[in-house]
Amino acid sequence: MNQSSQITSLVKQAAHAAGFELTGVAPVHEFGELDRFREWIAAGRAAEMQYMEARNETGALKRASLRTTLPWVRSVIVCAINYNTAEPYSTQADEPQRGWISRYAWGQEDYHDAVLRRLRLVENQLRDGVTGSSALQTRCYVDTGPLVERVYAKYAGIGWIGKNTCIINQKLGSWLFLGVILTSLELEPDLPAPDRCGSCTRCIDACPTDALIAPYQLDSNRCISYLTIEKRGAIAADLRSGMGHEVFGCDICQDVCPWNRKAPATGVVEFQPREGLVNPALEWLAEMTDEEFREKFRGSAVGRAKRSGLRRNAVIAMGNSSDQGFAPLLEKLKADEDPVVAESAEWATKKLSRKNTECGSDTLVRRF
Repeated sequence: MNQSSQITSLVKQAAHAAGFELTGVAPVHEFGELDRFREWIAAGRAAEMQYMEARNETGALKRASLRTTLPWVRSVIVCAINYNTAEPYSTQADEPQRGWISRYAWGQEDYHDAVLRRLRLVENQLRDGVTGSSALQTRCYVDTGPLVERVYAKYAGIGWIGKNTCIINQKLGSWLFLGVILTSLELEPDLPAPDRCGSCTRCIDACPTDALIAPYQLDSNRCISYLTIEKRGAIAADLRSGMGHEVFGCDICQDVCPWNRKAPATGVVEFQPREGLVNPALEWLAEMTDEEFREKFRGSAVGRAKRSGLRRNAVIAMGNSSDQGFAPLLEKLKADEDPVVAESAEWATKKLSRKNTECGSDTLVRRF
């Protein structure tokens, strides 16, 4: 066994000990998927996420070329950990008084912190195991690095990039957090994972806002995850009905994926749901005070949406619920001090009124 293989073996053992289910090594190449990322940015598919468009001093997109952005990087170590918990999927939830927070954000701890802590353990083992490690360069990232993680995950053998643009593993499904360690070492790369989506289009067919504009192509401008988390201010009226009961993120394209039918549940404590985050009450979210928001979502990924965004999303979900019991609260929220919440309440009141006329006040309109 050569030194490169020995180091790779050491890294994989360390990753397993740290709690990662999957680990692989990708080379640093100009992959074809990175050209498609450039095209995606040029087409405006990143919406208002300007950080995705970060460029270096030459004007090149940082995420599109590690060789240009960080010339010293020779290999990318990709680690994956399962965050699926033994709870129903969003497509099985049908209580009109309740919303849906994406599965990844239920945890006791923000996944960035939980994954990064484990990555640091692997990084330390790597440094300890390399002779002359003073010259070794490494950096750890969880969703924050100048690279498109899923591309390197594919070429590290973690899984293939599905038609919903998520990494899918044949045994674990797609409920995976990814962490990467960039290193100046030339490590032996793994083989890329073959695409096993076949002719299936369930994720594309199920997307309520038609954000999956074609296989492997996502338009963030229409994506419920983007709208409920990253989007600030008012959401376009023509997209609100498609948001259904989603209040933070969206799991639909993963929930319907056949590869997630038998996805195992994790035992990791940090990823177990906080009380009240699975199917939270919409009324509670809409009336949440600043203090309650800070207390409930301290150290949680949900904090990224901010209180204003979460309340806005809850109000829109009320409008989509067909539950006339929300009418008095929506009337009150039409005068809310937050103009975005107030405008959303105006829309939701009209939506409920139309539903009452079309379907009758006791009818629940199902999306699935």
